[in-house]
Formats: sequence, structure tokens, C-alpha cells
Amino acid sequence: MKLIVGLGNPGREYEKTRHNMGFMMIDKYVNSKGIKDKWSLKFNGLYMESILFDEKVLFLKPQSYMNLSGEVVKKFVDYYKIDIKDILVISDDLDLSIGNFKLRDKGSSGGHNGLKDIENNLGSSEYKRLKIGINNDKNIDTKDYVLGKIDKNTLEEYDKLFTDLVSVIDDYFVSDFALLMNKYNKKNK
Repeated sequence: MKLIVGLGNPGREYEKTRHNMGFMMIDKYVNSKGIKDKWSLKFNGLYMESILFDEKVLFLKPQSYMNLSGEVVKKFVDYYKIDIKDILVISDDLDLSIGNFKLRDKGSSGGHNGLKDIENNLGSSEYKRLKIGINNDKNIDTKDYVLGKIDKNTLEEYDKLFTDLVSVIDDYFVSDFALLMNKYNKKNK
């Protein structure tokens, strides 16, 4: 079983904010696959189960706010007995430009509080990540920047990127992750 976690913050006020890249990407992926199952609530997380590429997949959007995402992820990992190597976390990344993404098979949180909380709760940084670039405006306080709304033109850029990332996630189910990183990580601008 694979666990695909999209990070974000719940509530209307956080829709279309930079910190909600994970939520937005999961929604795009599920919609692109025509998955019609309903989201359910368990352990303070919205989740949906499906079968893709002959494998059971659990999509998860923690509803505990970004900084407490790890508590929700840990409960799902324990309940479903998911191996850490079968987790893919999708998040925003300040160090990548808009339109770019990076796959990582493990590593530090890079200062991202959601990733840091997942690492603390799992006791490991060995889970896989898909990081989506949001740029970094040094003239705005980081908290205000990541919680800021994305303008219409940039949303259109993200929609194109998300369409490309659907293929990346498809490949995640059928490819070795090292090959996946090699294939996609050098495409960044």
C-alpha cells in the first residue's frame, strides 16, 4: 500500500495559498484519474482509498494545520501498517522557483514545519517527497508569504505544472525512485 500525503492548511481562508501546494496537487491528481470516491475523515485527516497500477493507494490531506501534520500521518501509518518507504509527501518549497519541482528520497525538512513534524512523529526522514517551488520573496515575512494567496496568472502556471506532475506521480507507482529522481530532477530551470 502506498500513502500519498498532500500538505496544506484546512479551511477556506487557506485555499489557493502557497502553503497548500500539497492539497492542490492531490486534488488535481485524483480528479485527473477520474477517481469518484468521496473523501472521508479519520484521525483528523481527509483520506480516500483507491487502486492504481494494481496497488492500493491512500490519499491523505491532514486537517490539523501544517505544523501538526505529522501526528495525522503517524496515525494513518500505524493504523494501515504502511512502510515508511511507501510514503510520498507533497509540499511547497521556498527554495525552488515557481514552475519547478524536486523529488527527494529522504533528507532534512529544510526548515519546512510540516515536513519537520512528519519526521519527528515518524522518527525518520526516510520518506519520499515531491517538493513544488513557490519562490521566496525576502521582502515579505516568510509566514505571511507562504500563507499568501496565489495570483491568477501564477495559478495558471501551477495548473500547467500540476498536469505534468500527474505523470510524475504515475511514474512513482511503477518506477524505481532513484530512476525517477534521475529522470525528472534535472528538468528544473
